[in-house]
Amino acid sequence: MDLVLGLWDLVVHLDRHLELFVAQHGAWVYGLLFLIVFCETGLVVAPFLPGDSLLFVAGAIAAVGGMQVSVLAGALVAAALCGDNVNYWVGRWIGPKVFHYRESRWLNPVHLQRAHAFYERHGGKTIILARFVPIVRTYAPFVAGIGRMPYGRYLAYCVGGAVLWVSSMCAAGYFFGNIAFVRANLTLVVLGIVLLSVSPALVAWLRARFS
Repeated sequence: MDLVLGLWDLVVHLDRHLELFVAQHGAWVYGLLFLIVFCETGLVVAPFLPGDSLLFVAGAIAAVGGMQVSVLAGALVAAALCGDNVNYWVGRWIGPKVFHYRESRWLNPVHLQRAHAFYERHGGKTIILARFVPIVRTYAPFVAGIGRMPYGRYLAYCVGGAVLWVSSMCAAGYFFGNIAFVRANLTLVVLGIVLLSVSPALVAWLRARFS
């Protein structure tokens, strides 16, 4: 329960925690952001980590001089690419052995099946589209590895998706973060981004529930 409350506090007050870290540790913030994005995209056991909201808040902090936006974008793109490639190769090597597990201590079979259905529907474009869908973003490279998507093709989609995701989210935070109203209500904005991010999964769940 304490872990859940701690994660909730981190997500809701992400702006305060990140600003405090920048004030206390300076340039180490780039390493922290790299680690979080790498884990969210590279470890199928960590889909709960903040993604879209983290990038938006980081962009907003960069807008007021807390970070250099070019270094920030470079670190986040590198983290996303490293995470995705680790995830792909793990899926390619061990994925077929665990894909059909009904229960797993480390993998949520519901999330895995959802990502697989998303992949079946959209093909290679899933790697780009999934960047903007929490949970699916974490599982999509794993599923691509299971499906043995040709690595050259996967890498092209992976690079395009990482650049598009990081640039759009950070740019939104960078430009809107300078608006006084947004700055004064950044917590509410973060909650709105979280709700908007999970809305596709919520709609899919409701549709399945009532069908």
